[in-house]
Amino acid sequence: MKTIELFKNLRLLTLLFAAMAIVSCSDDDDAPDEENLPEVFTNVTLIFTPEGGGTAITAEAEDPDDAGAADLEVLDDITLAANTTYILTYTILNALDPDDVEDIGEEIEGEDDEHQFFFEFTDGAFTSPTGDGNIGEDNAADPINYLDEDSDEQDGSGNPVGLVTRWTTGAAQNGASFRVNLQHQPLVKTATSTSEDGDTDFDLEFVLNIQ
Repeated sequence: MKTIELFKNLRLLTLLFAAMAIVSCSDDDDAPDEENLPEVFTNVTLIFTPEGGGTAITAEAEDPDDAGAADLEVLDDITLAANTTYILTYTILNALDPDDVEDIGEEIEGEDDEHQFFFEFTDGAFTSPTGDGNIGEDNAADPINYLDEDSDEQDGSGNPVGLVTRWTTGAAQNGASFRVNLQHQPLVKTATSTSEDGDTDFDLEFVLNIQ
């Protein structure tokens, strides 16, 4: 009898360890892929540099409580000269640790096949691109002057990224708007991706003045 009970106990222990292994594997499968963890943004600066040379115009957004619940807050208006062409670039940082500030712009460039910037602006604010931007599923094909392409070998078509874009202002006006939306699109970015695809890294709306 003792031998039978021993075998029963060993069988129960074997089943218990097998169940624990299954649960452990399930937990591992549910864990997020480290490569696709969302970036942390504490500072985003838009930099409009006149194409023919001149002083760059900057506008910044900042997370007021760093790792807290608040989103990035816009700190500045964008004030551009009328009838002028600008190249828009960015400084994008994670400055949670002041001794180890991360350049998230470099990460976005390194993962350019997983990111795209989308834009929305007051109709008529720019003579190039025309219209009011490409945010929204129905507007995805509207013109934006992207100057950079991704390096997705699988797609092979050189889809837009938006770390560098060109903008030509129209006539003077105040109180217009300029919105920039960065989407994180791992495994879903294609030539027809929209601002509705993937997850939003940040979505910022600035007051735009053209003088």
